[in-house]
Amino acid sequence: MSHGHGHSHGVDVATLPTASRRTRRILTAVLVPAALLTLVALVVLWPGSVRGEPTAADGERALGTVVAVAEQACPADAPQRRCGAATVRVIDGPGAGTDQQVDLPQGPGTTALHVDDDVVLLHFPEAVPGGRAYAVVDRQRAAPMIWLLVLAVGVILAFGRRRGVSSLAGLAVSFGVLLLFVVPAILDGSAPLLVAVVGASAIMFAALYLTHGVNVHTSVAVAGTLASLVLTGVLGAVFTSAMHLSGAGSDDSAYLSVTRAGLDLRGLLLAGIVIGALGVLDDVTVTQAVTVAELTPAATSRWALFQAAIRVGRAHVALAVNTIVLAYAGASLPLLLLIAAGNAPLGELLTSEFLAQEILRSAVGTIGLVASVPITTGLAVLVAELRGEPVRARHRM
Repeated sequence: MSHGHGHSHGVDVATLPTASRRTRRILTAVLVPAALLTLVALVVLWPGSVRGEPTAADGERALGTVVAVAEQACPADAPQRRCGAATVRVIDGPGAGTDQQVDLPQGPGTTALHVDDDVVLLHFPEAVPGGRAYAVVDRQRAAPMIWLLVLAVGVILAFGRRRGVSSLAGLAVSFGVLLLFVVPAILDGSAPLLVAVVGASAIMFAALYLTHGVNVHTSVAVAGTLASLVLTGVLGAVFTSAMHLSGAGSDDSAYLSVTRAGLDLRGLLLAGIVIGALGVLDDVTVTQAVTVAELTPAATSRWALFQAAIRVGRAHVALAVNTIVLAYAGASLPLLLLIAAGNAPLGELLTSEFLAQEILRSAVGTIGLVASVPITTGLAVLVAELRGEPVRARHRM
């Protein structure tokens, strides 16, 4: 699930009304223990090294450049369309500096090799007795990826300026938590749902405060996001059990079940739901917290303030729900093609394990997203300082 567009992201929260000391104390009493608990859980669950040492049976990776291609006619009964060999100059890895013969790659997803193509090789001299020691397994794509990332960062910085820098810092923290904590901890045998909740909480605290600053409005958004994440996790657990989902409905999950014995695939499914929900939840909660702050000076009562902010939230969440559905549909496009081309009854397809998992993700994520609007709006209204109320000492959080 990707991050939403967010109406609030163009608002400088530093210019919004300040909060009272009472409001600050309430939010601190709630969020500081939650942050400390997240930090303690990170330390306790932090994994060791989970990467296995490569063995001879795995082969060795090498990089090379195609210097010649020699195609030949395929036998009449051959399944492949392109036969022949290519000469690859190994530039890094085992055999660097030598020219090696490789068979032209076959199978689904492979593309034709041409001279000057940069490829990834697997050196496996004992794979086939009397066969070639190298095989092309992928294309080198580091250079275009780096240029794409540089372009994306440049666009963000040019448009967002200071806020762009903070958003990139939040993004770096998010990827760091996912790659250094969530994935290794799950592979290390920790409960996937617990790891996902702790990781999502860490991402939420870091990303929201880095992007929007340490202030009462961001704190309200953090509290609303945390409550909505808990609701999403609970709903996911309940309906995963009610629908008797094993979490092994996809080829990737089936492969993990074989290569990682003991991995909790159902927990892994729930972990994906929680982490995916965070991407849109933080956008919606920040929007609602800032909306309440903007509407507070003109509000006549807390109920009127709540109703006005909810109207804004309805318009925002309608777009966000559409974003969720389209994101899942885009990720599952090959599955949709299989459904359209298949002959199985629709009811049977919809209740199959794999498609049921996708429906669960979409439905639970949508419910959590919709619930985040009244939850965050209610919290923001509770701590809002309306005109006509007793004046208290105001301090920026």
